[in-house]
Amino acid sequence: MRRVKDTAIAAVTAVALGSGAWLLLGGARGEAPPQPSAAQAATGQSTRTDRGAAAPALPPSPPDRVRIPAIGVDAPLTGLGLTETGSLDVPPAGKKNLAGWYEAGTTPGEKGTAIVAGHVDNAQGPAVFYDLGALRKGAEIEVDRRDGGTAVFTVDAVEAYAADAFPDEKVYGPADRPELRVITCGGPYSRSTGYQGNVVVFAHLTGSR
Repeated sequence: MRRVKDTAIAAVTAVALGSGAWLLLGGARGEAPPQPSAAQAATGQSTRTDRGAAAPALPPSPPDRVRIPAIGVDAPLTGLGLTETGSLDVPPAGKKNLAGWYEAGTTPGEKGTAIVAGHVDNAQGPAVFYDLGALRKGAEIEVDRRDGGTAVFTVDAVEAYAADAFPDEKVYGPADRPELRVITCGGPYSRSTGYQGNVVVFAHLTGSR
């Protein structure tokens, strides 16, 4: 797992967010989670596709819950810190419907890049972000905040990266508007090493309520 530098986040590896152990045990679906198609990738080097006007930044406020209606996600959020080796920690693997956010970084809705991560599966079966790779551009992500408001993000792109070619700056780099990254395991699956990469959703703030 990559190390954290200053306020940047270490890339979350496939091993950390999903091992595919349930596939080895004869999972109910018997197949790897969906992966994003080329049509859902960003055009050129930018992830901005102008799918909804950017909304003004919100004041900082920790998030409590994330919802992605298009893929049936409705999950509480727990704060994530760093491990002893300086890498981003992950939610407890045994809690399938739990996601985490990097609480030392940007809060979802304020200016900058906020990070949410969750498991794709565990030994018992699909977990909170199992269907993340099926998400499409233009879908909405809602994040409930402790100040009582909800930040609404619109998906700009959904991409998959091999673990050894993860674009740290593109995913974790600073932004001049409120942006969100949602990350889980993805890519090819190997029985010996688990998932070979990550699925990353790029989104920007388009509203609040």
